[in-house]
Amino acid sequence: MAPTPTRRARPTGSRKPSLRVERALQRDGHRVLAGMDEVGRGALAGPVSVGVVLIDETCRSAPAGVKDSKLLTPGARVSMVPKIRRWAMAYAVGHASAAEIDDIGIMAALRLAGCRALTAVGVVPDLVILDGNHDWLTAPEEVGLFAFADDGAASGPQTPPVTTMIKADMKCSSVAAASVLAKVERDALMMAAAPDHPAYRWEENKGYAAPEHLAALEAHGASALHRRSWRLPGVGLQGDGGHDGGVQPSRLEMGAR
Repeated sequence: MAPTPTRRARPTGSRKPSLRVERALQRDGHRVLAGMDEVGRGALAGPVSVGVVLIDETCRSAPAGVKDSKLLTPGARVSMVPKIRRWAMAYAVGHASAAEIDDIGIMAALRLAGCRALTAVGVVPDLVILDGNHDWLTAPEEVGLFAFADDGAASGPQTPPVTTMIKADMKCSSVAAASVLAKVERDALMMAAAPDHPAYRWEENKGYAAPEHLAALEAHGASALHRRSWRLPGVGLQGDGGHDGGVQPSRLEMGAR
């Protein structure tokens, strides 16, 4: 059966992620599936990150304990990563930096990060499962996903077909696994950047709007890793007097994988 550009997967009543949805989609003819999820969309600093986990019919049940990253402790997430990597057919995490978010907006940055993740796995899936009810991966102007990438690594003219599903990260093992990979990698990037920006306490809040982060923005302004096009406390829009503290560009700014 030929895949349709966008479709909705049926929700399940499962209380924990399983491969029930994935197996149904594979029976419909989508042999290689990509579970995809994002983290960092609502943060004030750092990248938005998209994880992707590819599975085919040879991938058995996901490792015990795989679930939406928000429901796992930091230690449990980290310990889950090698198990997910052994289980998946392929996996990757793509990032779009704060500067890129400022330049193109959060939705286009999500698309860019997802594009980078799919480019990194090197396999075009038959279908992408996205958490939520909005397809942010397919460009509105129907430009091919890989053609959208501007880093020279992309090839191939077509956006992989997408299906959306509310609470997919709680129902689909592939999406839950992608959530874990993205969360662990983004958290590690923010913790690595924290010593150079100690006032913001990123080692604790990972760039989200925690009280200590908001207080530091009020006191010190924004760093080069903040999303300056957003309404940050105590900081005007980019170019409107926000502090940069002389911070040098880092892997976070450049959208490193």
